[in-house]
Amino acid sequence: MTLEILTADSLAPLRHGFFTRHGGASSGIFKGLNCGLGSSDQKEIVQINRARVADAMDVPHDKLLTVHQVHSATVVPIVAPVTKPDTPPRADAMVTATPGVALAVLTADCQPVLFADPHAGVIGAAHAGWRGALDGVLEATVDAMEALGATRANINAVIGPSISQTAYEVGPEFMDSFLAEDPESSRFFAGGVGDRVQFDLPGFGLYRLRQAGVGDATWTRHCTYGDADRFYSYRRATHLGEADYGRLIAAISL
Repeated sequence: MTLEILTADSLAPLRHGFFTRHGGASSGIFKGLNCGLGSSDQKEIVQINRARVADAMDVPHDKLLTVHQVHSATVVPIVAPVTKPDTPPRADAMVTATPGVALAVLTADCQPVLFADPHAGVIGAAHAGWRGALDGVLEATVDAMEALGATRANINAVIGPSISQTAYEVGPEFMDSFLAEDPESSRFFAGGVGDRVQFDLPGFGLYRLRQAGVGDATWTRHCTYGDADRFYSYRRATHLGEADYGRLIAAISL
């Protein structure tokens, strides 16, 4: 099966993609393109999957760069000469103005966000779950791109496949964390059953990006939870009682 790669017009002509699970070598509950070395999938199979992604991005296998994601607002600038570290830095976003490398993030319901200022030749990639988005990883990525020469108003940002509001039920203490920072965040919660509410993660991400002043911010409108054939989902795997779950990959390069 060939790779399925979702792209966005606003990031063209830069090479980029939100990869679905189609076209991978993994099997069982990881069936497809599982790129998560932190999963319990066979490491050699995950490396095969990552190599396929690197080939699709037209970069050497060791130039497909990821970080050790920790739900933070930490951004790592990638500058030449680029050498892949033995231990990836603990962070949730990367930015670069260096051609020949692909910045990649892994997700399984959280937001993969790809950024580009094509005029300045600066790109970014961020993993933005609810914690990272609330703590400012998206704004921090924009700031780090500016430090490399990007212009905020020229940055296009695209949120890839993420869990949608209809599938994201949370408790009142979760909502309180958002309201304590900004009462206007109530718009991203809808009534659920009992004291449960449903959170609009990509809607919140778009809001934060637009508040940060980027030129354009969009969501591909794909829900990871609702399409098991194409996407991995941590929450769906939990509801099904599965022992683990695969990780999707999104990448961008100059």
